[in-house]
Amino acid sequence: MDLTQLKTFERDSSSTTDQSVIEDCISLEAEIPEALYKGMKDFIGGNPDWDQYKVMSSALANFLFQNGCEDRAVTERYLNDIFNLSDA
Repeated sequence: MDLTQLKTFERDSSSTTDQSVIEDCISLEAEIPEALYKGMKDFIGGNPDWDQYKVMSSALANFLFQNGCEDRAVTERYLNDIFNLSDA
């Protein structure tokens, strides 16, 4: 995605004001080492309340929070996951 596409995406997504949507979701594709994939698959297999989307979202929130991100939504997600209160 080039800078022009990103700016267009940001403008289009910021114009959305539907209050019924609690969280906006963006599709993400990433290559990960096979060992991480197997670990995630084993974790999900043993924890039926989790799926690949929740695991990746939680991991990303954890990384961002621990590396200085001050966005309130990231902080809330991180804390909810720590205290196992997340509804996502």
